[in-house]
Amino acid sequence: MGTNGMQRRKLLACLSAVLLAPQALRAAPLAYQLVPEATDVRFIFLLGGQPQQGRIPVSQARIRIDPQNLPRSQADITLDARRARTGLILATEALKSPGVLDTARHPQIRFRSTRVRLGPDGRISGGAAIEGELTLRGTTRPLTLQAALYRRPGSAPDELSELDVHLSGQISRAAFGATGYADLVADRVRLAIKARIRRGS
Repeated sequence: MGTNGMQRRKLLACLSAVLLAPQALRAAPLAYQLVPEATDVRFIFLLGGQPQQGRIPVSQARIRIDPQNLPRSQADITLDARRARTGLILATEALKSPGVLDTARHPQIRFRSTRVRLGPDGRISGGAAIEGELTLRGTTRPLTLQAALYRRPGSAPDELSELDVHLSGQISRAAFGATGYADLVADRVRLAIKARIRRGS
């Protein structure tokens, strides 16, 4: 190939890069941070056949949302198991014991998303499933959370600086070896999470 041909190819490559760069930037996932005062991670369990609930605070969160390709969105959330609380002092102590969360050896609970499946309308606001891996007591198992993502009330259709997230699901205590107090506490534990996320860096 002659010198002119090589120069022409380089010029075309440069032009293509310039033209495509804005699209690539727009397609990049956006980083979000949790708003702690508007975030609530609850778990609901049956104690002696009666529903009880507790809370676990988030200690770390890495969230990326791609508005143009929502299935590419990702979440990596760590909970502080040592600060888990229920409405009953004895139940809270039992929760942290070696037979349940065993917080002395496993102070963190982590959920890492692996896939986002959109609902029929193709929007997270209409319902979606977030598949991922939950690590609890050092054991990792698959977990699917039902999710919905909303803009703040009154915000413009393209306003994505703050979003509300609702997540729900359930786990089996036995699947993670948290079998303590099985005669008092049911195996299934429901999760109900409400969070607000804000554009960050």
